[in-house]
Amino acid sequence: MTEPRPLRTSWTTPDARTLHGVLAGDLDYRSGDDLLSEVTARLAPGLRDVRLHFGSLDFCDSYGLSTLLMIARRVQGAGANLHLDDRPPVLERLLDMTRTLDYLTAPARKDGQGDPD
Repeated sequence: MTEPRPLRTSWTTPDARTLHGVLAGDLDYRSGDDLLSEVTARLAPGLRDVRLHFGSLDFCDSYGLSTLLMIARRVQGAGANLHLDDRPPVLERLLDMTRTLDYLTAPARKDGQGDPD
């Protein structure tokens, strides 16, 4: 069995409308709550796109998927669009099996209204 790798994140805001997050390691029951808190804290008025880059993600369990679903709900509720970029096979399989990719990346409502929880 592979040793778990802590989730590491780095964040940039190339402009006032875009948030980029790069994730590396394992997105699981140990790291999901922290990631949700990090994204939620960075949701700001005027933000239109949240781009999460998963090129260095090693593992995602069901709690990690649940975290992504909650992130999508909060991002969309803030009137922004969530993008899941550079998805590795492990994440692509999970999203395919659960048929959640379209929900996670659905465009935000035009009126910007939604439930942030």
